[in-house]
Amino acid sequence: MARPRETDLYPPVKAFLQAQGYDVKAEIGAADVVACRGEDEPVIVELKTGFSLSLFHQGVARQAVSDAVYLAVPCGAGKAWQGALKGNLALCRRLGLGLMTVRLEDGLVQVHCDPGPYKPRKSKPRRTRLLREFARREGDPNSGGATRAGLVTAYRQDALRCAMVLAENGPMKGALVARATGVKAATRLMAVDHYGWFERVSLGIYALTPAGAKGLEDWRAALPEGAAAQGADAAQPPPPSVESA
Repeated sequence: MARPRETDLYPPVKAFLQAQGYDVKAEIGAADVVACRGEDEPVIVELKTGFSLSLFHQGVARQAVSDAVYLAVPCGAGKAWQGALKGNLALCRRLGLGLMTVRLEDGLVQVHCDPGPYKPRKSKPRRTRLLREFARREGDPNSGGATRAGLVTAYRQDALRCAMVLAENGPMKGALVARATGVKAATRLMAVDHYGWFERVSLGIYALTPAGAKGLEDWRAALPEGAAAQGADAAQPPPPSVESA
């Protein structure tokens, strides 16, 4: 199938606007499409064969002429296209731009959002997760802008603390690991075993796997100096008290 051209978008967009009572003309000044209807705000449509930064630049520039500015691109298919549409739709709303797509096979025009002021909704759960991760993570072990793969999270730091205690003391009860590391959810963390570092050797008792030993070797630097386990003494139950005679 031949690559679409901007001119392929014009007939469907023109017919769509004419069906709503607009008088439509192309290439008026710097605008690709201008539609007028009585005393209404003129509608301006910028046509492109795909999403691009220049398309948004043009749309924002046309807002100096009219508040009713739309961007129009060919409709795509597949998961990647849907992801691109979702992200660019959010950007359009932020910028106060409208967005329409054109299905070139049959000329169907779909309006995904109309121009207008937009106030983003804050997500309290996301904010809470962000601040909780910030508070739990010790030190600053990552570089800003790094890829998500291999990032040091608070969860990984907790797993490292548990691994250190098991490496020093051998198989232990989850409650003792929790006390030694300060990781309250140590038992659950080792039971879920997200990294494959732990194995349950008997009821409530966990040991370090070879993968855990390797992970400890590879990731030990992810914990700040002195922020590892509290030591073997903390892992052991306190000795019985002896009353003086």
